Amino acid sequence: MWSGRSSFTSLVVGVFVVYVVHTCWVMYGIVYTRPCSGDANCIQPYLARRPKLQLSVYTTTRSHLGAENNVDLVLNVEDFDVESKFERTVNVSVPKKTRNNGTLYAYIFLHHAGVLPWHDGKQVHLVSPLTTYMVPKPEEINLLTGESDVQQIEADKKPVSALDEPVSHWRPRLALNVMADNFVFDGSSLPADVHRYMKMIQLGKTVHYLPILFIDQLSNRVKDLMVINRSTTELPLTVSYDKVSLGRLRFWIHMQDAVYSLQQFGFSEKDADEVKGIFVDTNLYFLALTFFVAAFHLLFDFLAFKNDISFWKKKKSMIGMSTKAVLWRCFSTVVIFLFLLDEQTSLLVLVPAGIGAAIELWKVKKALKMTVVWRGLRPEFQFGTYSESERKTEEYDTQAMKYLSYLLYPLCVGGAVYSLLNIKYKSWYSWLINSFVNGVYAFGFLFMLPQLFVNYKLKSVAHLPWKAFTYKVTKNGRVPPQHPGLSLLPSGPAGFQHLHRRRLCLHHHHAHVSPAGLLPGRRGVSGLPVPALALSCG
Repeated sequence: MWSGRSSFTSLVVGVFVVYVVHTCWVMYGIVYTRPCSGDANCIQPYLARRPKLQLSVYTTTRSHLGAENNVDLVLNVEDFDVESKFERTVNVSVPKKTRNNGTLYAYIFLHHAGVLPWHDGKQVHLVSPLTTYMVPKPEEINLLTGESDVQQIEADKKPVSALDEPVSHWRPRLALNVMADNFVFDGSSLPADVHRYMKMIQLGKTVHYLPILFIDQLSNRVKDLMVINRSTTELPLTVSYDKVSLGRLRFWIHMQDAVYSLQQFGFSEKDADEVKGIFVDTNLYFLALTFFVAAFHLLFDFLAFKNDISFWKKKKSMIGMSTKAVLWRCFSTVVIFLFLLDEQTSLLVLVPAGIGAAIELWKVKKALKMTVVWRGLRPEFQFGTYSESERKTEEYDTQAMKYLSYLLYPLCVGGAVYSLLNIKYKSWYSWLINSFVNGVYAFGFLFMLPQLFVNYKLKSVAHLPWKAFTYKVTKNGRVPPQHPGLSLLPSGPAGFQHLHRRRLCLHHHHAHVSPAGLLPGRRGVSGLPVPALALSCG
């Protein structure tokens, strides 16, 4: 007879297996499309007739284009070949309306050569905004001299109220794709995601679909955006083209629908950019491999989290446990949460970091045997008594921390002074929180030493949360720093690529942003499950 705890673990593993199988099936349905098997009800590709095509890109301030008035032609590619890849940079004239915090749109036409798109009944076109709205990045200055960059000095000339309001930013890239596969669709089972990009015509007795034009919005990254100033009259626009297969096209459509859904739920451009980076910066085959790794990571992360909470929930004695290490983990997670908050990091990262900080605060309450008694509106903190064995552990812990402070404090103070002299910050608070977080990243592994010292003195590691530790080792492949009593090797912040700016996710010095595939149950405009991200921080 299985215990309740084993049954719950088996249930979680079973749900995980079903989830992975379902995700693989949905992914297969996205990348594979059944071709038309017979002659009846088949939709033929118009590109198979080898028409002479022309690509034209216009700009206008209007979101709906009714005629050829008030448009500027910025790119004209005659004898356009869908098989030929190219990239061209053009200068786009910025209208006064756009410079005054307005919007500029690009209209992309694929039409017959020598015929204006407005006079071509077989043209296809798409519209894409070349601007987006974001709050400008706060000015950074040298706190001692007050100096800032020239560009930031110009931004300082703007009204203070305007710096906190979203302003128009320029998107310098426009990535175009055409589905080049001469695929014959079955009219009775058209994929819903591709169908809305298709324009069909009747030629004789056969139905043809015109070239499928697609704009890759995932390539528009926040790091490339440029603030549009009132003095700006021209801005560069890089127009790139490449053919795309049907399977890849459906995958990108699905990913863009997911990002659009996040924005509809209130996610900002910066939040959505974190999601875009997962798909744009990663090879698709490596992304598929990452999914399976992330899925198992998510499973072990959940099991480790469950056992860690269960361990501390039942913890009544701190014998063999370093209280200083628990306090340090709490301090580091709170500092990193404040750092991410100061950097205005994506909610995808900020929310898990906040949850991790709250859990560490709860662990401190358990470690210090703290209880809160309310006297009306005034809280009163009461601390439990320690046994003789606990006092012995606390003595070893304090002794280790005393030796560690001789090395740690000078290093942290030296790093803070160096950054104050050489790096620009938004405010003194920003410098303080950055100094703390740099100390966490650089010297956090040193806080393994108090727990190691306690284990050495007591000649035992039996008091550590072994079940949670087992899942963490299985998940990360090495000893995690939140359980330092078993290894002298610093494991460091796995996957953490912090370079003095916003990072993705951190919980107990580990960070992982995992594309956990397609979550069942949520459906978008294409009728397919909308992809979601699983942020697993362990």
